[in-house]
Amino acid sequence: MVRRLVHASPLLLLAACSDGGGPATIRIPAAGPIAGAAGRGSFTLGVSTAAMQIEEDQPEADWTYFTKPVSQGGLGRYTDVGDAVRSIQNRTADAQLIADMHLDAYRFNPSWPRIQPTRDGGYVESALVHYDGLLADLEARGIKPVVTVHHFSSPIWVDDFTDMQTGDCVPSATDLCGWDDDEGAALIRAEMAEYAGMLAARWGDRVDEWGTLNEPVNYLVASYGAGQFPPAKLLIFANNGAGLVRAMRNYILAHVAMYDAIKANDTVDADGDGQAALVGLSLNNLEWTAARDNMFSADPEDVAAAAKIEYAYHFLFPDAMRTGNFDSNLDGTPDEQLPGLTTPKLDWLGVQYYARLGATGAFEFNPVFDFQPCLPPLLQNACYTLEDPTKCVPEMGYEFYEDGIYNTIAEYAERYPDLPLTVTESGLSTNEGRRRSEHIVRSLEQIFRARSEGIDVRGYYHWSLMDNFEWIYGYEPHFGLYYVDRANDPTYARTPTEGATTLGAIARARTLSSRQREVYGGTGPMTPEPDPELKFDMATCQRNP
Repeated sequence: MVRRLVHASPLLLLAACSDGGGPATIRIPAAGPIAGAAGRGSFTLGVSTAAMQIEEDQPEADWTYFTKPVSQGGLGRYTDVGDAVRSIQNRTADAQLIADMHLDAYRFNPSWPRIQPTRDGGYVESALVHYDGLLADLEARGIKPVVTVHHFSSPIWVDDFTDMQTGDCVPSATDLCGWDDDEGAALIRAEMAEYAGMLAARWGDRVDEWGTLNEPVNYLVASYGAGQFPPAKLLIFANNGAGLVRAMRNYILAHVAMYDAIKANDTVDADGDGQAALVGLSLNNLEWTAARDNMFSADPEDVAAAAKIEYAYHFLFPDAMRTGNFDSNLDGTPDEQLPGLTTPKLDWLGVQYYARLGATGAFEFNPVFDFQPCLPPLLQNACYTLEDPTKCVPEMGYEFYEDGIYNTIAEYAERYPDLPLTVTESGLSTNEGRRRSEHIVRSLEQIFRARSEGIDVRGYYHWSLMDNFEWIYGYEPHFGLYYVDRANDPTYARTPTEGATTLGAIARARTLSSRQREVYGGTGPMTPEPDPELKFDMATCQRNP
């Protein structure tokens, strides 16, 4: 159910007050497994990163070619990823930052391009040894690893866009033609399954919790639909988006192949805990709200558009992974059975929530994708004026809406009552430390609001450990608990923000205190984002002309 016109709702957390009418203290249970009966009632506090966004020296990665200047042999799109924030050389120190905050877990992905830079060259042992060392660093500090296999970036041979070829692509050893090519996608799936199985065999004694894909719909829409991510294909506009639908179907099957490979190769007993691999994935979730002409809307076209885009982003993939049925025209009724999906292939589901965003039915790309999200400055008809400009996240052009994380969790719990949930990402781009603390406390309040209703949500992973490369936005957004001044500090030193202090205090005490809630919590106005150069219109949350 899409909540479109409910712009504020009471926090139905713990009504009892322990100190004279203020908000109640929330006790945070100990960490436990992300799925299975043993983890019921547990709660993990962690932090997330992604290899492409933090690691230096990834010459065979698609994003490296995509952003490298033309003068250096790249395509020159957006900001050059360069050496990101040098997490390879800072591996042990970064693990210590997590320990310093008393966090339970670290969600990360090994770089597939680093490990398998060429299709026929095998795996690079020195790359695997680096991640062996990271796992050892985490184990030494009592930090649980959660490993994501694919997080947005691939080796260039998965879909080589650098030759700018025209016409039909023929899969080869150096170019498998991407997820929209059925022949090539079958080969990519086989490679990914073998890769995931290798990781499980190597690390199953140290890793129990696995994610196959990160934000699959967001990734495919950006890379194969709207042409924003490599390989920059604009398939949403051609043939009613059939190429994008093919990519979605093939990516679901990639999850299935990796799920089975991890389960089959897991070295379950080597660590002595008897825990078999727990395999899920993380989805990009927004509070989709009907809008038109910079206003919230009750027009049935817009309400239907918001409901449909929510269905595509939130439910299309997990529905297929649990039932084996795929909805190829996104009308809400599955119309084909996927091969190899006779039993559910999803042990847990990751919720990744950042924002509320508008959607309208005033314009449609085609009958399948008959909705328009708020995408300024090109497509603004679905945008809306914020009721509270302090909720604007200007560098990202969207609104942080506290209730949205609760609404998303509640909707998943209603649709999949037996599926454990974990918030695997949630964060705020800001240059004001107090705002990040407000985001952390308010997000945890909403999560524990859901838990107070009996919903099985088992953790919160903050995005991100440190400032990093934010894809098409480059290095301007600052999501990090630790600030990295790439422009002025050649050492890329990590400087703790107020958010690191606040989350560390919560994790150390296993308590969200009444005082923290009083100072940072609720759903009211936030500390304003500084904008000394007046680059943004906070009321619309867009850049000024």
